[in-house]
Amino acid sequence: MKLPTYADVLAAAPVVHAYLKATPLYEWPALSRLLGCRYLLKHENHTPTTSFKVRGGIYLVSRLSDEQKRRGILGCTTGNHGQSLAYACRLFGVRCVLVVPAKSNPDKVAAMRALGAELIEHGRDFDEARIHCEAIRHAEGLRYVHSANEPDLIAGVGTYGLEIFDELPEPDVILAPVGLGSGICGTAIVAAARRPATRIIGVQSEMAPAVTLSWRAGRPIETEPPRTFAEGIATRMPADMTLEIMRQYVHDMVLVGDDELRAAIRLLLRVTHNLAEGAGAASTAAALRMREQLAGKTVVGVLSGGNLDLRELGRIVGQAG
Repeated sequence: MKLPTYADVLAAAPVVHAYLKATPLYEWPALSRLLGCRYLLKHENHTPTTSFKVRGGIYLVSRLSDEQKRRGILGCTTGNHGQSLAYACRLFGVRCVLVVPAKSNPDKVAAMRALGAELIEHGRDFDEARIHCEAIRHAEGLRYVHSANEPDLIAGVGTYGLEIFDELPEPDVILAPVGLGSGICGTAIVAAARRPATRIIGVQSEMAPAVTLSWRAGRPIETEPPRTFAEGIATRMPADMTLEIMRQYVHDMVLVGDDELRAAIRLLLRVTHNLAEGAGAASTAAALRMREQLAGKTVVGVLSGGNLDLRELGRIVGQAG
């Protein structure tokens, strides 16, 4: 298994930046004051798909062989990975077939269809959809694109890590949400090369802790189907490649409750007027939980995406008091 390297992230940067502008890295004084540290948000919700994953999709699809581009690709997704592939396939004129869980976020489903993807709805959660996806992968000779076990995907999303260190050379801590871990792996690879002293900390929901448990145990652990509303981090088993990278480069993992995710969504909406999905709010939820450990430090929270189900948004805003 060939793991991506810092050189691979550097090679991805000119390709990704040919199609995407660097996303903002903003310090929000009200958040810094509340958290007792210098707190900056990396706004990956400011991409054309409102998620960091588009970076990986663009780089991977750009590097497909002519034969693979002619045949098309197949992926499994709860939404953001699928949007990234659909967006990239639209750029490069490639067929895109996506398998999604039957009760996926309808706004993400609509966005994937609008980008030209062909959708197959199957299963109760990501992993049931993934098993079905892998079972049909050879039916039409499509190139299967796993959402984590892909060096080019990780190299592509690692470009947001480059942007962080280009603008802020010495962060003390970077907090990143973890679904299967492509984003945190890309960032951790960059941090190891640019500033090894920077602590890279992953965040998951207590209701979907499989990767955290696996990271702590040093071996894959499968959990029950996730019950978190945050579908971007709702996985019940790790991916081999990203777990191996995380074991090498990630310093800690933190679990937060779904109520903490909802509170962080409300806080970000009130203070920054940015809409975060559950996964996108995970870094801020962790910063609130870790306030004492982060005091006085320079901290980056990755706001990984803003594709929140509007039905969930209504419930979250309705809880504001």
